[in-house]
Amino acid sequence: MLRLLSLDDVERLYADRGHLSYGEGVSQIEHALQCAALALSEDAPPSLALAALLHDVGHLFGEDTALRDGHAARGARALATLFGDAVCAPIALHVEAKRYLCLQEPDYFDRLSAASKASLALQGGPFDITEAAAFERLPCWKDAVTLRRYDDHGKREGSSDRTLADLAGLMRELARTLA
Repeated sequence: MLRLLSLDDVERLYADRGHLSYGEGVSQIEHALQCAALALSEDAPPSLALAALLHDVGHLFGEDTALRDGHAARGARALATLFGDAVCAPIALHVEAKRYLCLQEPDYFDRLSAASKASLALQGGPFDITEAAAFERLPCWKDAVTLRRYDDHGKREGSSDRTLADLAGLMRELARTLA
């Protein structure tokens, strides 16, 4: 059963499991921080920078590897009461954005990392024309594509110049106040 996350839960997940790799040569936390740093360097809206930070939180739940292809939707659902659609919708759609880009950009697949290529098959493969058209009708499809590009580029060896503590204020700022 999926539980909803609090800010403390998010920080604890990254503290406890962020050091794990997921086949990209960087840890989960390093990937998250690199993606957020890319978004911030491009002056992305705060909600998109936070989505870049948290887009793979679903990988940290410790579920069986066979279930990992649903990490985007699970992560977005777990964050839904904490953050609004501007954060959660791009997270939920960043895998579909990869499938979309595989159709729309002929050399996109070739630029994917080995791990992203391998996961693409589990995620349904490239979109067809009908799926792409449906994706483009979603309100946040462009943000999901932008997030996907941060995801693709946030896999460099080495450390980010950011820490999770640096971004805690952004998380607090965008967290919903729950009564």
